[in-house]
Amino acid sequence: MSTSAGAGSGSTVGARTRIRPGIWLAGAAVAAFLLVFLVLPVARVFHAAFVEADGSLTVGHFAAFFGQGLMREAFFNSLFVALMSALFAALIAVPLAYFTVRFRFRGAIVIQTLGVLPLIMPPFVGAVALQLIFGRSGTVNLLLNDAFGFTLPIMEGLTGLIFVEAIHYFPFILMNLTVALRNIDGAMEEAALNLGCRGWRLFWRVIFPLALPGFVAGASLVFVKVFDDLGTPLVMGQTNLLAPQAYLRITQVGLEDPLGYVISVILIGFSIAAMALSARALRGRDFASVVKGGTALQQRALSPWGALAAWGWIVVVLLVTLSPHLGVLLLSFAKVWSFSPLPDAYTLQHYATVFGDSSGMIRNTLVYCGLAAALDVVIGVTVAYLMLRTTLPARQWLDWVATASLAVPGIVLAIGYLRLFKGMTVPGTDVLLTSTWVLIMIAYAVRRLPYALRSCVAALQQLHVSLEEAAESLGANKARTIRRVVVPLMTGGILAGFVTSFITAAVELSATLLLVSADSQAPMSYGIYLYMQSVAGRGPGAALGVLAIAVVALGTWWSHHIVARADGRVRSSAMAKEQTP
Repeated sequence: MSTSAGAGSGSTVGARTRIRPGIWLAGAAVAAFLLVFLVLPVARVFHAAFVEADGSLTVGHFAAFFGQGLMREAFFNSLFVALMSALFAALIAVPLAYFTVRFRFRGAIVIQTLGVLPLIMPPFVGAVALQLIFGRSGTVNLLLNDAFGFTLPIMEGLTGLIFVEAIHYFPFILMNLTVALRNIDGAMEEAALNLGCRGWRLFWRVIFPLALPGFVAGASLVFVKVFDDLGTPLVMGQTNLLAPQAYLRITQVGLEDPLGYVISVILIGFSIAAMALSARALRGRDFASVVKGGTALQQRALSPWGALAAWGWIVVVLLVTLSPHLGVLLLSFAKVWSFSPLPDAYTLQHYATVFGDSSGMIRNTLVYCGLAAALDVVIGVTVAYLMLRTTLPARQWLDWVATASLAVPGIVLAIGYLRLFKGMTVPGTDVLLTSTWVLIMIAYAVRRLPYALRSCVAALQQLHVSLEEAAESLGANKARTIRRVVVPLMTGGILAGFVTSFITAAVELSATLLLVSADSQAPMSYGIYLYMQSVAGRGPGAALGVLAIAVVALGTWWSHHIVARADGRVRSSAMAKEQTP
């Protein structure tokens, strides 16, 4: 037995240490793609921010940025909105996660599912719906004014922006915190109860600290998403933030304006800093349970009054967080909706307009997102294989660089493309590369690459290398083994990565606004934004938004279904392997 194991180990090492020409070629192709479409565009943005027109290094552009009152206001407004959105998202998500994990009552799974639904709606679409419901002349304020003679300024100024962002992004905290709470060993709670720690003190001193990694991960993601958001502030008319200012500087002043690049550097810097600080905040602290494999937190029954209070709070939260979906649906059918709690008349004309005038946008979305997602899974499978099955030098850097695109806002990537490819033409033609739809598709692919990459890495980690060795021992070469064995067994992870990349790219707006050069290139997200700029167009915009939500929702359901089937196949394969002598 010992000899066999040693031989097997030796053959595995030998198979992994031989780097064939195809491996070098695959690594070089991925590295070239990341260099041209991620590293160099971002580098050009940094170069423009720190270099004068004569090529000399300078920090004067940053001094000019902070010397302008508008820019200082935009900087502090962005920081304030991101921090407050994360805070209010936490106030929504933490009780919701705690109640559904800690206490036993019917509907907990349904509540958690409904709590994730805001993510399937583009935030700039939800902003319009929330204005109709909670705005100055919205449904809630009209009813409050008629009944009690006062209104709530929920959607005014930055307060409205914080409200919209918190409602849209709180599921990031909810999902991460729910998983963290479920992983807490129940013995820790029992020990605290035996020592007299109960109620609020039990939650604050024991349960929440043990779930802190999940909370920090979700909160930092909310901060980054809000800080970089472009579409929602533009739709709500709030341009005194960093992302809108970067967009306005580039589109109105031009690509030579250094302040647009300074803002881009600040956006990237804060994205990286938020991720780094979240990791640093948890460094050196132990969140592991003493008892491995212990029971989870024991679900306790609520008293009648406690259940009534919990359900009352949960219903209010869900009504508020799901109101954008109801608002968009009503607006898509509304013929007239002005200064009234509900539409005065209904029509199907908006959908007819969308299918008649915007069918090209729907087609463009399917083409761009489909090609981008396909490119992502090809790169994802390649990088995963290079990392886990070869000893290619610097292979880990491919993973790090690809994952780093999470910290690059869409508007920064688009600015980098416009700067890097300025004046370049498509080979053999006079068509400018920056005026083609190809850059839009590539921007989608780069922005969503980490999602597909993580799915492919996870799928390959579950695939034992002995299966490849068995195929090679029967005479299959490396290329045939990958094509006939590795890729088919990774199908679940590949499809999940494809769907995730597709549905998240379908609502991308930041890069789209800068890279679309003609209406014929516009995808659905761009069309929704254009429609929402006028009152007359909000009906068709809402109808297009409903279609976008339907695409994302179906894609999300399909990805979960694929992952579940893949997990079943993996478990079956593992059981069969264990039974093999």
